[in-house]
Amino acid sequence: MRAFTVTAPGGPEALTAADVEEPAPGPGQVRVRVAAAAVNPVDAATRSGALADAGLMAGSSADRPVGIGWDVAGVVDAVGTGVTRLTPGDRVIGLQDRLDAPLGTYADAVVLDVDAVTRAPRTIDDVHAATLPLNGLTALQALDLLDLPPGGTLLVTGAAGAVGGYAVELAAERGLRVVATASADDETLVRDLGAELFVPRGAHLGDAVRALVPGGVDGAVDAALLAAAALDTVRRGGTFVAVNGGPAVPLPLRGIRVHNVWIRADAAQLAQLTALVDAGRLTTRVAATLPLAEAVEAHVRLESGAPLRGRLVLVP
Repeated sequence: MRAFTVTAPGGPEALTAADVEEPAPGPGQVRVRVAAAAVNPVDAATRSGALADAGLMAGSSADRPVGIGWDVAGVVDAVGTGVTRLTPGDRVIGLQDRLDAPLGTYADAVVLDVDAVTRAPRTIDDVHAATLPLNGLTALQALDLLDLPPGGTLLVTGAAGAVGGYAVELAAERGLRVVATASADDETLVRDLGAELFVPRGAHLGDAVRALVPGGVDGAVDAALLAAAALDTVRRGGTFVAVNGGPAVPLPLRGIRVHNVWIRADAAQLAQLTALVDAGRLTTRVAATLPLAEAVEAHVRLESGAPLRGRLVLVP
């Protein structure tokens, strides 16, 4: 079968199409015939070697290529022993959350642990469903770390992006008052997603947010990786969640509790997201689709700097 792997880190051209043996599910696993695979920044960070340089993975080599791709939508076509919740023919979504996995979701098929897979939303197609797992779970798990009560105030940076958009909707669903920051052109979009207040990119974030919420917000989800600028919006003793590690996680000034959301696959949480999509309360967004064979072009577009409102999705 076809799969994209990386044997040596580099630019988009480091993605290599290969014929590999079709994987077989082991105990507690399912094999998913891939219908769509979303393209995410973590895929580019894996391919470039940035995650290996940060000590988060061993890295690729000619002896052991690394698979690329986390998000998947497709159909179960084989199950391992002990799997009863899903059966062949089930339409599913799932998340491959191992950085050093030899096979990712940029492939014709992928094997996942059953606790990383759930039935797909009924109301959207596979292309849209493939954009839900990684970004939706990141937003959900970030909000769980914040643990704000209904009526609390929350800043979401990068609110028009994939993670930020989900964070806005899920926060509004929990009864939080959302302050969103994004490009001025995206104000209508993020307000439609549930933001009550808006700060355009380019404003001094701390001053602008505090003018709207005196004393500062109760918490922040920093999807745009603004770090200290976003921390400045949070009240003393509030809570801050970054969506990656490294320099984007600021020091816990003014008694603020600072967390980083390290995403994990979770079938039960995926089922929560699926139910919200089917209820019309969570919005998936697709920027464009490309054939799986054009994975290199997808990474060129991802890193071009051109704004993407939604995810690029590869279709085998």
